[in-house]
Amino acid sequence: MAVLVIIFGYLLGSISSAYLAGRWLKGIDLRRYGSGTVSGTGVYKHVAKWAVVVVGLFDVGKGALPTWLGIRLGLGLPLALAAGLVAVVGHNWPFYLEFKGGRGLATMTGILLVVFPWGTLWLLAILGLGGLLRYTALAALVGVATLPFLSWITEKPPAVAWACGGMLLLTVAKRLEANRLPLPPPGAKRRQALMRRLLFDRDVGPRETWTERGPID
Repeated sequence: MAVLVIIFGYLLGSISSAYLAGRWLKGIDLRRYGSGTVSGTGVYKHVAKWAVVVVGLFDVGKGALPTWLGIRLGLGLPLALAAGLVAVVGHNWPFYLEFKGGRGLATMTGILLVVFPWGTLWLLAILGLGGLLRYTALAALVGVATLPFLSWITEKPPAVAWACGGMLLLTVAKRLEANRLPLPPPGAKRRQALMRRLLFDRDVGPRETWTERGPID
């Protein structure tokens, strides 16, 4: 049963609502627009602003359902959290989109809604502040990075802190990998590009230059 729940988590996570929204509503492949990320940001910028709500809710559900199912079936909190994290892996690296997906923040929020609601509120508050300051990507990184500490001070089970750490690792890995976008040759420019990816989730300075470009050849 545990293996089935894990497999279910990945397959559910791999259903990219952002990609489907782009195909169904605009006939475009979001991997060729903006940052190349198959995400709510891409939907907002290149498909339809209203569709972000539907995409976001679906992506939250992708994290919440496997986590809740693992707990409901009595598989234990660690395995339930593993199923949720595997859904994030599926969202970030869907097998049928050449492993080019989103960043997984909404799916992580779904996990937190089930086991750590305060973590969800914390992330939303940090993202709201980041949006006001126009540093949403940096705020998202700070929010995820502080989740393990927040879970510790609120005395959540150790499994929750470990899962929050897993969220941070997945976030860092996906930002640096950036759907396998090419990097400059080794040297200062490559280091600068990697730092921008980590902190700002893009390879260039101005955000609009990165998020609004397309189609990419």
